[in-house]
Amino acid sequence: MPIFNRIADFHADMTEWRRDLHSHPELALEEFRTSGVIQEKLREFGVDEVVTGIAQTGVVGVIRGRGAGGAIGLRADIDALPIHEETGLPYASTERGKMHACGHDGHTAMLLGAARYLAETRNFDGTVYVIFQPAEELHGGGGMMVREGLFERFPMDYVFGMHNWPKAPAGTFLWRVGPTMAAVAQFVITIRGRGAHGAQPHDGTDPVVVAGALIQALQSVVARNVGPLESAVVTIGEIHGGGAFNVIPETVMLRGTTRWFDPAIGDTVEQAMRRIVHATAEAYGASGELVYDRMYPATINDEAATGLARRAAEAVAGSRAVAELAQPTMGGEDFSFMLNAKQGSYIMLGSARREDEPQLHHPLYDFNDEVLPVGASYWATLAEQLLPRKAT
Repeated sequence: MPIFNRIADFHADMTEWRRDLHSHPELALEEFRTSGVIQEKLREFGVDEVVTGIAQTGVVGVIRGRGAGGAIGLRADIDALPIHEETGLPYASTERGKMHACGHDGHTAMLLGAARYLAETRNFDGTVYVIFQPAEELHGGGGMMVREGLFERFPMDYVFGMHNWPKAPAGTFLWRVGPTMAAVAQFVITIRGRGAHGAQPHDGTDPVVVAGALIQALQSVVARNVGPLESAVVTIGEIHGGGAFNVIPETVMLRGTTRWFDPAIGDTVEQAMRRIVHATAEAYGASGELVYDRMYPATINDEAATGLARRAAEAVAGSRAVAELAQPTMGGEDFSFMLNAKQGSYIMLGSARREDEPQLHHPLYDFNDEVLPVGASYWATLAEQLLPRKAT
């Protein structure tokens, strides 16, 4: 596949960087070593400025072209997940319970590769900002960077993001205009009953029974409150309650997530959940509390910026390897905060080696190093296409 020869020359280097990061994963807002590695590499590459401390561990590299011109931002996320790795690879995580199970190690390595190429060649006019964003998982580092003045401190015309996609063949690209990834909320439901001996349930109010009824009732939120042509998800991911086989506990806690695209649907889901939690608990003589935290808005791609992203992808992979993402995904992404503040687009880079490829957030997932030069070439192509050299 057509990639920059110079970037292909340091494919092995990018692989080494990626595997080093993979071996030393750090969770959201704890990416101190990762941030240090990024800063060291950018300075080694001769990047003009390396700005640190944005959203605690975030880094922005400033690369100036040979002449005056516009500016674009290229963003990669850098944090890992609280997952125990089971790959058994030589470069597997050395941190128990922490793993780069979403490919952020690969995203970081690809953007570092692009930064090295752009700093060496300067084959563009204007400015490229390489944005290494922390805390994509769970803490909304993208929103933190925006609130801390990312776009005021680094004025740019567009901002672009990219995620590896192990559902698609390696080296292909997927794009979509409009809603691409869902808005995200997490919730905690606490059911309070009255504890009792397991052999004497009539002496208490069993929150476990309430939890069972509530889980069933919550399935009606989407089925009976959201139109059949709309999209939403309500998922219970955790249940905690009790500590002995013969004891009725005082409380049960449920945690989960909701997803949607249309903000009005998000409101409908939250209102329905509040009604169901309180009414179901009361029907059993218990009380129910819902704490509902809206984390990320939907990721919505700008049409014009997506056209630019598509053009760059086709220049790297060829038009046959670039396709429209048939449907949006209910996965969430805090790059949405950046797209809410700045014109831009977020596309997918296929990374599958085989049909049964372990997917994102799986303990057997491993980023495909073969696509590193493809992703780095995409970033470099965006810079050179959007910030072309002026004729002299």
